[in-house]
Amino acid sequence: MDRKYWERIAPAYNDEIFDVLHNDKKAIIRSAIEKIAGPGKTVLDAGCAIGKWLPVLAPAFKKVIAADISAKNLEIAAKNYPGYANVEYLRADLSSPIIKLPKCDVTICINAILTDSMKKRNAFFKNLSSCTRKAGYLVLTVPALESWMFSRIIQQKWNIDKKYYSDKISGAMALKKYKNMIQGNMDLDHVPTKHYLKEELQLLLANEGFNTLDTQKIEYDWSTEFHQPPKWLKEPKPWDWMVLAQKK
Repeated sequence: MDRKYWERIAPAYNDEIFDVLHNDKKAIIRSAIEKIAGPGKTVLDAGCAIGKWLPVLAPAFKKVIAADISAKNLEIAAKNYPGYANVEYLRADLSSPIIKLPKCDVTICINAILTDSMKKRNAFFKNLSSCTRKAGYLVLTVPALESWMFSRIIQQKWNIDKKYYSDKISGAMALKKYKNMIQGNMDLDHVPTKHYLKEELQLLLANEGFNTLDTQKIEYDWSTEFHQPPKWLKEPKPWDWMVLAQKK
């Protein structure tokens, strides 16, 4: 998932990329942001894509810095939300170890650290730390590895969507998948995508100078996991992790 990928997918973003804001039915992320927002504060939307969170951020903060790797994403965001005069758009690769970002009181990062490259993920987390002021806050949402495994167990036990998945795999492919798996890189639409354990997140953030204040599940419908989920399949639901952390 490099810049070329996001530039290519930008025009079809609404169709191709999962909408966390729309699917967070309990508005858990929105509530977390509102608790730490303020009319005198600056917020960085790290990996803002086409700006879906701008209607939440712009009215709640003095200034919003919308940062993304894709110039096309930023163009679409500016076109979609021309009424927000307090939004500054910044093209930046947050997985680069050499970028400089402005300091902000709050940083939000919604399902943006998805790359299968550990080197790029490490740089991304360091950048989240460097742009968050001391005693500032981070709201981070990422795919949950526990949820991915839970879904696969259910899928195998009840043969859900069997026609869409094949058990046939070559030796070379099995080795590649194993190497991805031990990093938490699981395929989403055939793209290796990083998923995180709860305890892994706490450790990653602690290493970058954050105290984890709260961790919650952002639950989704089973239709987000399966083409044809059985009607009886209700609770527990699949989820992403949302972490609220504070810079030391």
